[in-house]
Amino acid sequence: MLDKLRDVRLRYDEVNRRLQDPATVSDNKLFRDLMREYKNLTPLIEAMDEYEQAEEACREAKELLDEGGLEPDFKEMVQQQLTENKEKLEPLEQKLKLLLLPKDENDGKNVIVEIRGGAGGEEAALFAHSLFRMYSMYAAAKGWTYEVLSLNETELGGIKEIVFSLQGEGAYSRLKFESGVHRVQRVPETETQGRIHTSTVTVAVMPEAEEVDLELDMNDLKIDTFRSSGAGGQHINKTSSAIRVTHLPTGMVVECQDERSQYKNKDKALKVLRSRLLQQKQQAQKDAIDADRRSQVGTGDRSERIRTYNFPQGRLTDHRIGLTLYKLDSIMDGALDEVLDALITADQAEKLKAAEKE
Repeated sequence: MLDKLRDVRLRYDEVNRRLQDPATVSDNKLFRDLMREYKNLTPLIEAMDEYEQAEEACREAKELLDEGGLEPDFKEMVQQQLTENKEKLEPLEQKLKLLLLPKDENDGKNVIVEIRGGAGGEEAALFAHSLFRMYSMYAAAKGWTYEVLSLNETELGGIKEIVFSLQGEGAYSRLKFESGVHRVQRVPETETQGRIHTSTVTVAVMPEAEEVDLELDMNDLKIDTFRSSGAGGQHINKTSSAIRVTHLPTGMVVECQDERSQYKNKDKALKVLRSRLLQQKQQAQKDAIDADRRSQVGTGDRSERIRTYNFPQGRLTDHRIGLTLYKLDSIMDGALDEVLDALITADQAEKLKAAEKE
């Protein structure tokens, strides 16, 4: 660990020096990349400084105590300082180990979230709307902003499919474990006999791709326009403003009809397509490097049921880490931090185990 920490210190000093170079400042991409790296390294450097200060304080206190001849009151004070600084070392060492873990290159990015109603018909669509509300309320509490990129609603106010972006500090790092099948158990609004139904909704969370991350070849795209359609409402119009983009090499199709402007719909569709292709590319690289290592808590397979929302019992259960909370109402109102913190902690513990085995 000491060798890694020395390397980190050298890299931090180098990045700091390069950021002062006028040639770096004039190169927008290089400056942005180095600033991102500097920001990522700073917590580690601060923890290193804190650890070294505690270690030095322990060393000085031991030397004074070993020399002897101290006045009783002063000796008691030195002993107390030694004890306090010793107690700091273990948690600081654990913090350093966590900070040294390989970083997910996407953690600092905004996200694109796709929610689709699964098994359960209209009830699944209504729950998809509930999940969208939950994530948008969580985003508001975090000070993030969101933008709907594509929306397909039902007549009863449910959502067949919604694609939206979330912009804010730590968006991907907080939400990346939400991908998977979300199961709901509740009495549907359409149920007259009070029976509990089980429905599913799929959620996909992707890092938002910047143009520098993945450049699209326009020759690979087939772009069609068509008239907006759906459950009615203000977005439906009589002009061909809706856009369908087909990525010919992969067959991937993205549609967007939420805006009246054809140009805006095209821009949104390309944003979604770019993010899907980036995720596909990164997943292929990850699988090729280590097919056996899990990239997320659980298998990360989107077909896997990751969570159950049981409304009659007010219970949420995350099946990947065995977490059960009886506060479903507040969670559905956006209080997701307790769930997300538990998933992040479990992921860090898995990574620490893997690092110790290497």
